[in-house]
Amino acid sequence: MHVSYEKQSLGRVLSETEERLAIALERIFAGGQHQFDEVSAALQRLNVPRPSGAAGAWSASVLEDELRLINASLDDAYARNPPFTGDAQS
Repeated sequence: MHVSYEKQSLGRVLSETEERLAIALERIFAGGQHQFDEVSAALQRLNVPRPSGAAGAWSASVLEDELRLINASLDDAYARNPPFTGDAQS
């Protein structure tokens, strides 16, 4: 049996806006920006939408809030849909 482990620890798939944020964060971090004020400014320049759907500019506190909301949602989904941990049978 073929099993995909790419997203094995997620209890749900990422939303389109969460995926866009994740991709943007990878690019920003790869560019050497790691401080939340730098990262949020880069997100603003890249016009990355806020996954919560809220309007307004990115800031360090907004980034922290957005990440907190995503993490809580993923934790909840994981609790409701734990990954398979038994032996896979063909």
